[in-house]
Amino acid sequence: MSRGPDAPASVYATALLAGLVRRGVTDVVVCPGSRSQALALAAARFEQAGLLNLHVRIDERSAGFLALGLAIESGVPAVIVTTSGTAVGNLHPAVLEAAHSGVPLLVVSADRPEELRGVGANQTTRQAGIFRGVAPHSWDVPAPAGDPGEEQAADALAAEVLDGIRGPRHVNLAFREPLSSAVRLPDVEPGTWTPPPVALGETAELSPAPGTIVVAGSGAGEVAEQVARELGAPLLAEVASGARFGPNLAAAYRELLGAAGFGDRVERVVVFGHPTLSREVPAIIERRGVETIVVRTPGLDDYNPGRRVTRFVDRVVVDTSREPDPSWPRRWAHASRSLLEIDEGSVASIGLDYTERARFAREQLQRMRAPVTRRELVEAVWAASWPHDRLVLGASRLIRELDRVAPGKRIPVHANRGLAGIDGTIATATGIALAAQRDETRPGVTRVLLGDLALLHDVGSLLGGDGEAWPRLQLIVGNDHGGTIFDGLEVARSADLALADRVLLTPQHVDLAALASAYGWEHRLVTERGQLDGALTPTAGRTLVEVALAR
Repeated sequence: MSRGPDAPASVYATALLAGLVRRGVTDVVVCPGSRSQALALAAARFEQAGLLNLHVRIDERSAGFLALGLAIESGVPAVIVTTSGTAVGNLHPAVLEAAHSGVPLLVVSADRPEELRGVGANQTTRQAGIFRGVAPHSWDVPAPAGDPGEEQAADALAAEVLDGIRGPRHVNLAFREPLSSAVRLPDVEPGTWTPPPVALGETAELSPAPGTIVVAGSGAGEVAEQVARELGAPLLAEVASGARFGPNLAAAYRELLGAAGFGDRVERVVVFGHPTLSREVPAIIERRGVETIVVRTPGLDDYNPGRRVTRFVDRVVVDTSREPDPSWPRRWAHASRSLLEIDEGSVASIGLDYTERARFAREQLQRMRAPVTRRELVEAVWAASWPHDRLVLGASRLIRELDRVAPGKRIPVHANRGLAGIDGTIATATGIALAAQRDETRPGVTRVLLGDLALLHDVGSLLGGDGEAWPRLQLIVGNDHGGTIFDGLEVARSADLALADRVLLTPQHVDLAALASAYGWEHRLVTERGQLDGALTPTAGRTLVEVALAR
């Protein structure tokens, strides 16, 4: 049987993907659709040949956050392929998060050709530049016609879209029928991704000085801890900063910023990353007389609470010839540890008296049978996680609880704090886990700590179709049956609290065991403290650990 001519759509799609693979792209997330079939089939053939990793999702919003997670962990731009129409719009939440976090993401959307735009054609809207406000780098590519040079043009486009990529970018490809044909794979040698060099712009040359603190927000990285040590400054590191460790760490920073002899003596603040978890940090920066130096991030906006930041720089260099005063960070670290300590007692401290031992045993038994508190939950998850694991934190009450009490620990922690939305938490964590666990020498687990509403908001991401790879993933859901994070905000003092329950708390009573079963996840229910540690033991598959919490 003779083979028909190659469709220009397939030829161009294959050449574009080949160009991306040559330059180090390793992951493509595909959402099925008619107009994008040439891209989807080409991606499947590339995976079949061992040239890339393909992930298929039916929900574009979930697919977008899956790609985000892959890019966060790997550092390599991930590609999302969608068809036309509402499919592209459903990527907007993930594109927004990528823009504000500076995560490299490439959206490749299929579109109608020019003659079908603006005439009411089915599944056709104004896709070109749809993300312009947050993804200014975009390309609207005319439909290929099979002309000479189109494959070379596709390869050149791949180079152009990846050049200097730090946030989201959008390629909108028009295709005419026939929309696909058999895929002919070219000779492709997978490349190694080289991140774009960081622009060495303005540098702040700092010396140790009294009253200096270092603040590490989301994505700050270990450099914040190093600078804090060199400056002899207390380190106020959020739990998702990547810098919550070291001798200068003051984990109980919220309380200390408001305490006499601590926050009132701050004269200079050096900020890394994007702080989002407290009101105390921006309040210090906005205070008169405080000098603030912010190290720019690749995100869309520079951090500037109250527009009071003194100076924005690209890096900080410390003059290490001057010896800092160790008493300043030591006071913060000691006070922080005192604030976090809970004297639970021990058998060793009780002595040998039988009556005291019996009393202690009864108290411990009562504690094990007591309901789990939020603090106990977050402390157990933190204690169970180690450097070979990944911990992903949803935007819920629990990330703030953990930020208040987590001691220093050098473990990988991720959270979507660019816009701090609850959407896409499970999908992002799945992408992080898939990228992290390709190295079989690191048999870790990815734990996701989130609230019940964050779970339900992204419930579609529990689904993986036949043939899709799943990593070792553990969802720990603090189920207090609604958005109790609002209990700590102004609305909790409102006279309209009953109305707020419906429109803000949004109470729910979903059967999470049935939900887990429907999607093929193992379910574990924790109602007592004594069950918690055992429930956090990882398995080889997917587990949903439901922890009952009181409002």
